[in-house]
Amino acid sequence: MDLLDEQWKARLTPEQYKILRGKGTERPFTGKLLEEKRSGSFVCAGCRAELFSSEHKFDSKAGGLQGWPSFSDIAKSGAVKLLDDNSLWAKRVEVQCKNCGGHLGHVFDEAEDQPDGKHYCINSVSLDFKPKKT
Repeated sequence: MDLLDEQWKARLTPEQYKILRGKGTERPFTGKLLEEKRSGSFVCAGCRAELFSSEHKFDSKAGGLQGWPSFSDIAKSGAVKLLDDNSLWAKRVEVQCKNCGGHLGHVFDEAEDQPDGKHYCINSVSLDFKPKKT
């Protein structure tokens, strides 16, 4: 999805633009999806691509990175791309939406209580939630 900067600004809220396009981070414990526990899908707020499933969401308070929605895996192969991020205080791995390149958050290998040890630490503002239809 190749939009011009002005198109992204028109499509997104100022906070979404700051995070998705400017690689910002929302303050911990402020995200609208932090406590979301319903069954459904988490989609990119920029392009609506399915990124994460409620089946893989876990309580981030159990891991070392608290305050952001946390997932142990992506919804389907190829939904995200991972990039080295050497900014700020340490080497990290950035998670981006594969479809539009929007910044989602970071992934860490630290979730001892998760099947493969992955901890996708994702900004709520980068996501929208689609409840499962019953």
